[in-house]
Amino acid sequence: MKNTIEVSMSAVVFVVVLMMGMVGVSGYFYGKSSTPAVQGVTAEQQAAAPQQPAPPAVTQDQLKALFDDKKAITFGDKNSKLVFVEISDPSCPFCHVAAGKNPTVNAQMGAQFIMAAEGGSYVAPVPEMKKLVEQGKASMVWLYANGHGNGEMGTKAMYCAHEKGKFWEVHDLLMTQEGYDIVNTTVKNDKTKAGEMANFLSKAVDSNFMKSCLEQGKYDDRIAIDSATAAKFGFSGTPSFFVNTQNFPGAYSYTDLKSVVEAQL
Repeated sequence: MKNTIEVSMSAVVFVVVLMMGMVGVSGYFYGKSSTPAVQGVTAEQQAAAPQQPAPPAVTQDQLKALFDDKKAITFGDKNSKLVFVEISDPSCPFCHVAAGKNPTVNAQMGAQFIMAAEGGSYVAPVPEMKKLVEQGKASMVWLYANGHGNGEMGTKAMYCAHEKGKFWEVHDLLMTQEGYDIVNTTVKNDKTKAGEMANFLSKAVDSNFMKSCLEQGKYDDRIAIDSATAAKFGFSGTPSFFVNTQNFPGAYSYTDLKSVVEAQL
């Protein structure tokens, strides 16, 4: 009987460790940094389980340096008191949640993500950050990292659009339900379907320019560049936000970021 109990307890601990590892690498979670209590497992056993390494410290100078890359997607003055960084992927469902343009996905992800306009309490952070940038109160950097596997072509389209001053128009189209389907089902990362992506985005950017930009691979290198920067900043999943040097890894509601934002301002 004693052996059976010990084996059962070992199995529980293994499951806890496995779950902790999955949360650390999945990139599709929402939540705050905490270790939940697990029934039947003591605090000492949880503490003894392997821990994820602490993310590297990010300095304000590192954030400001991102603005020095003239091809990067940046907005505002790097010397602003408040700097936002979003690490995102247009194929990632929780990035759609944070963008606030796809209420269908928000509702599918759970009641806590239903937006205020739809009767819930969730406030998408990206539109709120954008407002502060447009008001001259903040600056912002958008970086790509692989969060769902199909976002490379969409990311390159956003870089092409940024060249024409149309990043947000293309971003917002890609973050709708139709954009989610185009990115994840129709185009994925297939360059031969650049024309279909360009046609979808023609409301925002001339389709001939977009098709040519994508087919010529003008911003192909940005995938690796952005991904390397995200890794340096301790990226573990999309979306991930920085409010100055404080990291919010997940599709946090803006209400969770607001106190930090206001303290910086």
